[in-house]
Amino acid sequence: MASLESYRISALVQKIYVITLTLVLSCSGCQFRYILHAASHQYHLIHDSVKVEEALKGDLIESDHRTRLRLVATIKEFGEKELGLKRTQNYQAIYLESDQPTIYILSASPKDRLARISWWFPIVGDMPYLGFFDLEGVRKEKDRLIKKELDVSIGVADAYSTLGWFEDPVTLNLLARSTVELTEIILHEMTHNTMYIKGQGEFNEGLANLVGKVGALSFMRKTYGDTHPFTIEAENNLMDERLFSSFLASLLEKLDLLYESDISYQEKLVEREKIFTKSLKEFADIQVNFKTDRFKGFGESGLNNAYLMSIGLYNRYSKLFEETMMEDGNSVENMLDHLRKMAGKGSDVLEGMKGLSSLHADSGQ
Repeated sequence: MASLESYRISALVQKIYVITLTLVLSCSGCQFRYILHAASHQYHLIHDSVKVEEALKGDLIESDHRTRLRLVATIKEFGEKELGLKRTQNYQAIYLESDQPTIYILSASPKDRLARISWWFPIVGDMPYLGFFDLEGVRKEKDRLIKKELDVSIGVADAYSTLGWFEDPVTLNLLARSTVELTEIILHEMTHNTMYIKGQGEFNEGLANLVGKVGALSFMRKTYGDTHPFTIEAENNLMDERLFSSFLASLLEKLDLLYESDISYQEKLVEREKIFTKSLKEFADIQVNFKTDRFKGFGESGLNNAYLMSIGLYNRYSKLFEETMMEDGNSVENMLDHLRKMAGKGSDVLEGMKGLSSLHADSGQ
């Protein structure tokens, strides 16, 4: 008779196989290789994980990581009970391999428009980026897109959500972050499991970004008190988010006006460089007002549309999401209920939020 553990592994293999096969049969050659690459990593990530309780028994992890690992369950419970986030079996296991690969995020945009190149996949729909677990793979894709005269940007991510298809484990790179950052990331990914709309990346990431930051602040206040350094750090993160979002929205508005003008393609490329240069100077001027280093690296490798749109995916509409939450009684749970009703109408939720915000502004509310 097979053991429970061997049955669990067999079920995991079957699940990954079925999902991978479904995706592969719906995709092109390039997507085929990409999906196999991602599925292979996901299998090892889950198969090689151990239960959190087991990891805490021995000397498998160092003391500061151990403290944060114990905290993960408390963060998860807070998200479920206080913020209305979906209950899942995530974060009950941990991947202990120290060579957990970096997740490289690649995005692309036309040089003369603030638009995202997207990649369509079954189940999740259009994705505004691709994720890679090896540097060689992301570089090859970058070179391919550059040959198409596109702006390309490569960033990194600390975590990702499988949107409920698998039980996501904790990874050591998460435990290496600060307590506040860990809380923010966990709540961010939990938001994706709670509400995710196919093909609406800017809405999905903007929502998760707000819930992560606001939720982290609420968690710190409840767990440690208003004057604790963790709470102050979370407050500073939220204040910096507001300042940076305002700066970024202004920059993207200037670029929108340029790209919508009647001048030639080449003229737009020349003029955009002027805007990029001026914006970097403006950012240097406001840096003294930041209370954290969250946005310290902005523009260090130069600006292009893909880079700005990849950041804008998370930060462009922070004010809009926060205003929506305030309209819903300053409650994450109420906001999620409201947004679900909007999504149920089958329209672009972010555009609906903009429309409501305009109505409130016109009415003087």
